[in-house]
Amino acid sequence: MSTGLMHPGMHPIDDDLVRRLIAAQFPQWAGLAVERFPSGGTVNAMYRLGDDMVVRLPLVEGGAADVSMEQEWLPRLASRLPVPVPEVLGAGVPAEGYPWPWSVYRWLAGENPEAGALSEPVLLAEELAGFVAAMRSITLPGAPDAYRGGPVASLDASTRAAIEELRGIPEEGVDCDAVTVVWEDALRAAAWEGPPVWLHADLMPGNLLVDGGRLTSVIDFGCLGVGDPACDLFPAWNLLPAGAREVFRESLGVDDATWRRGRGRTFSQALIALPYYRRTNQVMARNARHVIRTVLHEAEVS
Repeated sequence: MSTGLMHPGMHPIDDDLVRRLIAAQFPQWAGLAVERFPSGGTVNAMYRLGDDMVVRLPLVEGGAADVSMEQEWLPRLASRLPVPVPEVLGAGVPAEGYPWPWSVYRWLAGENPEAGALSEPVLLAEELAGFVAAMRSITLPGAPDAYRGGPVASLDASTRAAIEELRGIPEEGVDCDAVTVVWEDALRAAAWEGPPVWLHADLMPGNLLVDGGRLTSVIDFGCLGVGDPACDLFPAWNLLPAGAREVFRESLGVDDATWRRGRGRTFSQALIALPYYRRTNQVMARNARHVIRTVLHEAEVS
C-alpha cells in the first residue's frame, strides 16, 4: 500500500513485536496467529489477531492520544450510532521497546469503498447521511474539540503552502490558479454560528467499510469531537459521484455556506495530502487526486 517512510519519527513495528506485546499483556490470546493487515492508513499499523480481532498500534507519537480517545469514547458512542463501530477488547500499554498505548479491537468485516467503483452509490449516500446525522444528534457532555472542527480560515496557511508546493510538481497537472479560486471561495463562506456538533471528523474511504455496496461499519474515530458540521461532509467529494452527492446533501439538509465550507475542508485535506503522500502512500495520493478533480469540476459547473 505504501513505499518508504510516510512520516518522520515512525516507530518500527513487526509481527514479532506484536506477538511479544500480546503474550505479555493478554496471555489468553498468546497462541493466536498474528498477521500484518495491509492498509492505506497513515497513523496506525494494523495486525489481524486470530480470526476475530485486530491489533492497532500508532506509528508515530502524534497518534498516541487517539488511542486513549477511542478507548474513552467508543463504548459511549456505539449504542447511539446506526452501524457498528470498533469495540475495544483490550487496552495495551507501552512495553517491549514500543513507546505508546495501543488497542485490541473486535474485527469488523467489510472492504473500503473506492470512488468510481461504488455498486450502490445512492443507498451508500443515504446511509452515510444517516451516520452523520446520528453523530450530530449526540448530546454527551465533555466532548473534546474535533481535530478538524475549527474555522476554515485556520487551514489557510497550510493549504496555500501546499498549493505552492504543487506548483513545483508539474507532473501532477494541478491547475493551481483554479485551485486557489475555489479555496478562496471557501474562505468567504459564512462561518458556522450554531452550537458545535459531534463529528467523526475523518470520513475518508479508508475509514468506511461496505459489503455489497452498503455501509456496514465506520472505523478510526481518532479525530472525533465537536465542531463545525461541515467537517463531516468529506464523503461528498472524496467518494460519492455527483447524483449521490446531491442525495447526501439533501438528506442532511446542508445550506450553501456549510456546503462551501465542507467542500473547502475536503479540498484542503486533499491539497495537503497529495504532495506529502505522493511517494509513500498511493491510496492517499490517489484519493487526493480524485478530490481535486471532483471539486474543480463541481466549482466549474456550479
